[in-house]
Amino acid sequence: MTGVSTPSTDPELNLKHFQDSIEKPSSVGEGEVQEFDEKRTQRLLRKLDWNLVPFLALLYLLSFLDRTNIGNARLAGLEKDLGMSGLDYNVALAVFFPFYVAAEVPSNMMMKRTRPSLWLTIIMLAWGLVMTLMGLVTNFPGLLVARMALGFAEGGLFPGVTFYITMWYRRHECGLRMALFFSAATLAGAFGGLLARGISEMDGVGGKPGWAWIFILEGIATLIVAFAAFWIINDYPETAKFLTDEEKKEVQRRLKADRTSLADEFNVKYFFHAIKDWKIYIHMLITIGIYTPLYSISLFLPTIVKAMGHTNNTAQLMTVPPYVAACLATIAGGWLADRSKQRGVYMILFCGVAIVGFIMLLSSGNPAVQYVGTFFAASGIYPNVPMGVAWNGNNIGGSTKRGVGIAMHVGFGNLGGAIAAFTYRVREQPRYPSGHGTLLATTSMSLCLCLFMTIYLRRENARRDALLREKGMTLEDYTEEMKDSEREAGDYATFFRYTV
Repeated sequence: MTGVSTPSTDPELNLKHFQDSIEKPSSVGEGEVQEFDEKRTQRLLRKLDWNLVPFLALLYLLSFLDRTNIGNARLAGLEKDLGMSGLDYNVALAVFFPFYVAAEVPSNMMMKRTRPSLWLTIIMLAWGLVMTLMGLVTNFPGLLVARMALGFAEGGLFPGVTFYITMWYRRHECGLRMALFFSAATLAGAFGGLLARGISEMDGVGGKPGWAWIFILEGIATLIVAFAAFWIINDYPETAKFLTDEEKKEVQRRLKADRTSLADEFNVKYFFHAIKDWKIYIHMLITIGIYTPLYSISLFLPTIVKAMGHTNNTAQLMTVPPYVAACLATIAGGWLADRSKQRGVYMILFCGVAIVGFIMLLSSGNPAVQYVGTFFAASGIYPNVPMGVAWNGNNIGGSTKRGVGIAMHVGFGNLGGAIAAFTYRVREQPRYPSGHGTLLATTSMSLCLCLFMTIYLRRENARRDALLREKGMTLEDYTEEMKDSEREAGDYATFFRYTV
């Protein structure tokens, strides 16, 4: 074909463009890869799952453990030993997030320019080293500097891994894998409480307090895994050592069919396509409404449970069951969403579950009711994190634009961590009305925006279908030549259909 003009963001203009340039569909090329049957496809997916997801989940478990273990360290005497008072603890939480957010978009672009095994290993080594050194701080300013450095070092992992998953799985297969990956965050919450309870008994060993050993040992664990990551992480399907040549071709064929032949090469113009897309900004608002309670729960659940009348050690252990419930809800939600090929309706449902939990925490002074409320809150919030990333990623056409869009989504959402740092203040214990009320409000905002996006995307898909019918065409009529004429249009291509 000759040079193609820059595609419009109007599907109707794009449709007219390729109809003018291509008269009728051509037959399928002889060189096309033979499609696997259902049995072989399922076997291939299981092979991908076992070789990719467990290690990615381990990375995120360590990441989330290292960024939230300060909540456990607080109960082990952190504030007293560092001379902290008033809002000092809240400030220590908040300074992490601006640096975390600043790293996300550049990090995803660097991973696209380099390769996943190299870039993710660099990220891990950086935050593992910072985490270990955090155990050596002796004053509040030192803790602040360490938290800032930790945020910058960790910032690229979550958007990087979610982008990485989209390079291996079809759109309606990503949700469950992202849920399995993110379920590590719930395990980090559960495991963190148990681990902190044990490590805090090392108080005085080597002249270090128990909270310092929490930081040091968990940082060393990250460094050990980082040294292995470079050889364990497979970069791309076409270079994967665990796949046969036939399987590599099938993975690439499936992705091409699912992503509708949109542009995958790196080009700065796709960065600007992302920052001009209003839909990504709606998802950013949805995300901050979900990430604010996510981090509030992660950072303050031990404090909230302790305020119900329990001792420090008992509170550490009582944080485990709500996280287990959240883990099960996250995996179940991801499976159901992939199976039904829908995201919005499930996000609305889980927002509703979380709202029930925050109402229970806000309205009742009964510790039993409040504790049950933590189950509802955690089980409603955690599933929406990977589901929201999958939903946004599913609806961004083109590899580079998707990488930037996911980083924008996750980056803005993580600013919710800075809000979360000040939601629960000491002066409001034991009921914390402002904290629970704030989370109720942000979750309600996300529910309303999810409803809006679900309705809009359904209508937009219907509009594009109607446009094709007017031209006497269906999606099956598109050839590779037709798709190639719109390859740079991303999700505005006439053949692209949104996940609702």
